[in-house]
Amino acid sequence: MDFHLLSKDYIVRRLDIHDVDIIYELSCENDIFYKHHSPFVTKESIIEDMEALPPQKSYEDKYYIGFFEENILVAYMDLILAYPAEDIAFIGLFMMSVKYQKKGTGSKIIRDVCSYLKSLGYKKVHLGVDKGNPQSYAFWLKNKFCVIDEDKYILMELVL
Repeated sequence: MDFHLLSKDYIVRRLDIHDVDIIYELSCENDIFYKHHSPFVTKESIIEDMEALPPQKSYEDKYYIGFFEENILVAYMDLILAYPAEDIAFIGLFMMSVKYQKKGTGSKIIRDVCSYLKSLGYKKVHLGVDKGNPQSYAFWLKNKFCVIDEDKYILMELVL
């Protein structure tokens, strides 16, 4: 996958240990998210997320990526390809800078990501939403994801 093609409007690049400070700043802006998803973000938890993999997955399937406007981090995403099945991509996390929220930016990024994944042959995108987080839940519903299961998290899906 050429992750640079995940957005038509933003520069997309892999995030690494050198980006922890800017990821932390963006994450701390999103206090509503952390009211429903504890514990609150730390620099250590960001590094753990960068390294976390689902069972039977390798780092070649993981894309911890940032969407940049010039050198400003607009959003970041933890994307796992071919999980939980070969034709499904999984968004483990998508977080927008508060400065770019409520302007259609996040929806545009998600449309571009899903369009590119579809061009690669993926049939669905899955993600989990924290129960009780109305902001996240509304965002994903607005972007045509639907609930496929509810337990600790609300599992949602978009058929591409």
